[in-house]
Amino acid sequence: MAELILFNKPFHVLSQFTDEPKTNEQQPRSTLADWIGIPHIYPAGRLDYDSEGLLLLTSDGPLQHRIASPTLKMAKTYWVQVEGNVSASAIAALSGGVSLKDGRTRPAKVRNMDEPELWPRVPPVRRRNTVPTSWLELTITEGRNRQVRRMTAAVGFPTLRLIRYRIGDWSLEGLVPGEYRKVSIHLPAGPKPARRPARNQPANRSRRAKKS
Repeated sequence: MAELILFNKPFHVLSQFTDEPKTNEQQPRSTLADWIGIPHIYPAGRLDYDSEGLLLLTSDGPLQHRIASPTLKMAKTYWVQVEGNVSASAIAALSGGVSLKDGRTRPAKVRNMDEPELWPRVPPVRRRNTVPTSWLELTITEGRNRQVRRMTAAVGFPTLRLIRYRIGDWSLEGLVPGEYRKVSIHLPAGPKPARRPARNQPANRSRRAKKS
């Protein structure tokens, strides 16, 4: 049995436990250590500094690998506020995969959604009175750097606010920003190691007899 921590990461918090400012003038940024006091746990994957929502942490190596590994394609669902009214053609493009500088994305599940009931972001999202905003629910099975933001920008709708709502079977349900809860995970047994074939003792004795 492994233990998993479900954490609702606030805006402008690093997905790591330490920060190393690049210059002496740069102020240290908020990290996971400011919110979680559990020793020897590590993030299973990452969430950008300027994104919010679900981050999973564990001390179990195999569980961390299953969640973070790009080859296992664990689905991640985001609630995305974008600038403008998203067109049907943009949703079709996102659903089929869009071309980014590091290659074409896998097909995604995308739909329009009503504005969800959320906590206010601090600081608030920059908005222009003359430009409407809308919300998408977007599910991907990849984890490229800033992928969702790059995908919406590629189809003409810049992301204003990004919240990861679900990873696999786990969601933000019941967690306010800065809160976490523990769940126990029963991992299936991995494959048994291959057994080495037994040595053929009679044949060995036969070879030794021929040499003598």
